Amino acid sequence: MSELPSDGRVIGMPTHRTAGPRRTPVRPTGRAVTLGLALAVLAGLGWVTGMIYTLITWQL
Repeated sequence: MSELPSDGRVIGMPTHRTAGPRRTPVRPTGRAVTLGLALAVLAGLGWVTGMIYTLITWQL
């Protein structure tokens, strides 16, 4: 019950190769999250700067 052909050739087996690395990120939402966090940091820095400016220029 051999599965070899009668002429002695070996039956070709499929190759299971992994896909190469993608050039684009797998999850494009990562860029959006990073951009959102960067904008949040800038907004926070602006808020802190505004508070410091308000305290410095406050008329007592």
